[in-house]
Amino acid sequence: MAKLYVFGIGGTGSRVIKSLVMLLATGVEINQYEVVPIIIDPDEANGDVTRTIDILKNYQNIHSKLSFTDADKNQFYKTKISNITQNFRLTLSDVKNDRFKDYIEYSGLDDNNKALINLLFSEENLNSDMEVGFKGNPNIGSVVLNQFRQSEDFLKFASSFNQDDRIFIISSIFGGTGAAGFPLLVKNIRGADHNLPTWKYLQDAPIGAITMLPYFGVAPDADSKIDKSTFISKTKAALSYYEENISGNNSVNALYYLGDDLTKDYPNVEGSVNQKNDAHFLEVVAALSIIDFAKTESSNLNNYEGKAENPIYKEYGIKSNSQSVIYENLGDLTQILLKKPLTQYTQFLLYLNNKIQDSSDQNWAKNLNITTLLTQPFYSNYLKKFNQYYLEWLNEMNYNQRGFSPLNLDVNDTNLFDMVKGVTPNIGWLESGGKNYNRYNYMLSKQDKTTSNNGSSEQQFMDLFYTTTEALVTEKYKF
Repeated sequence: MAKLYVFGIGGTGSRVIKSLVMLLATGVEINQYEVVPIIIDPDEANGDVTRTIDILKNYQNIHSKLSFTDADKNQFYKTKISNITQNFRLTLSDVKNDRFKDYIEYSGLDDNNKALINLLFSEENLNSDMEVGFKGNPNIGSVVLNQFRQSEDFLKFASSFNQDDRIFIISSIFGGTGAAGFPLLVKNIRGADHNLPTWKYLQDAPIGAITMLPYFGVAPDADSKIDKSTFISKTKAALSYYEENISGNNSVNALYYLGDDLTKDYPNVEGSVNQKNDAHFLEVVAALSIIDFAKTESSNLNNYEGKAENPIYKEYGIKSNSQSVIYENLGDLTQILLKKPLTQYTQFLLYLNNKIQDSSDQNWAKNLNITTLLTQPFYSNYLKKFNQYYLEWLNEMNYNQRGFSPLNLDVNDTNLFDMVKGVTPNIGWLESGGKNYNRYNYMLSKQDKTTSNNGSSEQQFMDLFYTTTEALVTEKYKF
């Protein structure tokens, strides 16, 4: 199976990977690629990073218990996610507990070189603590991140890369880590050491990238080195640099641009465990750009000696403007991609959250021995924890700006199928089994009769809920 290596640089990179994993969990297709996330962030305790890593691990544990042969019905968690580095991270050496001046061994320089460094970096730059990232300073990030090529983790990636694999890079353009890391990573991939047996594959690898323009702000804080008033000027400077060194020299095959002028200020946190920004609609759109790249025909991604022959540039727009986006605000192709899997998986989650503990007397539940299954790690540890993250992800996007809230999560046993905003569900006068969760239970029992009893209990459980939610979504919404 061909692999798609997804590099997530900085906090934005981690959050986009999180949104990608959520989409894959719902069954969104990514052209049969095996996804290999690699997070690049010097801030080891970054809350966005640690949360994404935990989500990835839970996904892997769920996927490992399932099979996806032609006989299996379930499509949730179908895409394989693997890691070639510890905790999905590319380790940066010599940044922990280090100031930038110590990293560059400033004290050991002669007077002439110190004078040069003082021209290039301010005193504040030189005293920056690199353990929490580069705090919006790409000039620092470019020096530190240039160690990519010599790192053990980069060599692991390079050695595992095959001819049919692809690469996608996620970065923001208005901070420090992403703005510096993106061009350096491209340079090091295209110019891989010729002693590596895979160097030619890397030189001519199909590379896609998304560069996130400002889409959120940070609250004013006189004590913080992060100032949102500099975001636009940093973006302009980075775009000017990219024009020469990324798009200007055809370094990547597909470059996606994304930003928004409707923004919300997040707490001004410089890093570590407290940097845990809410999920955002644009991070879902960025994840969709990865899927779009994966589905792009190989003939449109050709390279010659490290240069894209026909580079592609894309932006994204919604069909109708809204501060809180629902399905009908999205373009037609996006609706086709998202409506069914997101709605279907959310129906699955709602049953598990609201009814599964009371379902033991149902025939389908007895056949599955549901009481035992709910005590197994597959459900009690991995699926339950993943679903907590999934619900958190939906709720955070709902209350963000620009918000994304296509689904009503407050439905209950009186209005279960009113969950899709802007869509009136098809409700019959005489529905077999009754309405709402009674109808859901009836459909579970009906599908249970057609679901194979082969495979593990986990597989049977997922097959049953996938076919049931698929039938309900088709029945109620015609998706």
